[in-house]
Amino acid sequence: MATTDVETADLVVVGAGPAGLSAAIEARRLGIARVVVLEREAAAGGIPRHCGHSPYGLAGFGRPMTGPAYARRLVARALSAGVALRTATTVVALGSGPRLTVASDAGVSDIAAARVLLATGVRETPRSARLVGGTRPSGVMNTGALQGLVYLEGERPFRRPVIVGSELVAFSAVLTCRHAGIRPVAMVEEGLRPTARFPSALLPRLLGIPLWTDTRVDAIEGARRVEAVVLRGPDGERRRVPCDGVVFTGRFRPDAVLVRESHLALDAATGGPVVDQFGRTSDPAVFAAGNLLRPVETAVWSFREGRVAARLLARDVAGMLPAAEGSLPVAIRGDAVAWVVPQRLVPGAPAGVLQLRVSRPVRGRLVLRHGETVLGERAVDALPERRLLMRIDAIPQDAAGEAELDLQDEPPRGVLSPKPAPWRAGAP
Repeated sequence: MATTDVETADLVVVGAGPAGLSAAIEARRLGIARVVVLEREAAAGGIPRHCGHSPYGLAGFGRPMTGPAYARRLVARALSAGVALRTATTVVALGSGPRLTVASDAGVSDIAAARVLLATGVRETPRSARLVGGTRPSGVMNTGALQGLVYLEGERPFRRPVIVGSELVAFSAVLTCRHAGIRPVAMVEEGLRPTARFPSALLPRLLGIPLWTDTRVDAIEGARRVEAVVLRGPDGERRRVPCDGVVFTGRFRPDAVLVRESHLALDAATGGPVVDQFGRTSDPAVFAAGNLLRPVETAVWSFREGRVAARLLARDVAGMLPAAEGSLPVAIRGDAVAWVVPQRLVPGAPAGVLQLRVSRPVRGRLVLRHGETVLGERAVDALPERRLLMRIDAIPQDAAGEAELDLQDEPPRGVLSPKPAPWRAGAP
């Protein structure tokens, strides 16, 4: 692709959500001179910009606020720190150097950066990837589209939808519906219990919305607009539930299109880039932070992770990080661990923390080994989609090969998942 211009920057941040903006602000505070933030949307702020409910703002501002207010405060702080913020600007290519090709209304240009921080966040899995049959009427969307229509456009896309999923974002969809005067017919979850932690699942009950577990959407019906969904319950019975919309929530995946099309290594388990414990990708001049690393964490977590990434990046600029060469891959053994971040560990580096998720309900002991040496371990009694952290010791300077992460299961001490309530309860 031909370019018309080349500029330079000390740091280019791709993505203007909580992770990207907090990193840019911290980088400026630490003395990094020219910091440029690129955001493909017309306005900066990331997902919180679409969420007109509390509580945002506790990290960074010390008080609760709505998502749009939080986004505006982050943007204002970035601008006052001297960050060059460019919206409606898409990074179309990332190459070694690092060098970025960007496109905007002004045309196509290149930026040669000393360092790059990728913070492009996550996307929800759409209907097309969930293998839901039926027709293709209007009124089917994900949470982000719903929030954009309600909070940004002031629209009410339907009145009685079905909400599919029970991750934390599903309850955000419930609050968005309540704000717009929309009353969901039901929430539907394929698992045996709600994914989000207690007491989130109390919200639909308090609002009179049935939450059906062990239930999936088989098909969507309707010509021009949604007219009903066909649900399959725990006993295999199918039931038609009238509604006028469907909101597919959660099942997040990192928004890693730029990574996939670049020279960077991609981790098949997380769907994001491979990083070491310093947030460096397979190109040590390119860092990553926020929900691009894994699906999915809160705005508070992303904000803090962006700030830490900026501190590590500044240390790298000062030559204070150990060399990335010779890092050990973390090999996952067995079927219990779904993914782990970081995926590579630098020998001789200080003690650190692994973040991971499990793929099924587990109870046992999580162990990280290098040969016969135990680098870290912890007891685990967890469900999928629960945040798990494990502190690990410093990797020996002469370590080679790989580190192995395994879960040693213990015999169950009871039933992990209670028998779900009858799925017909509260049916319209």
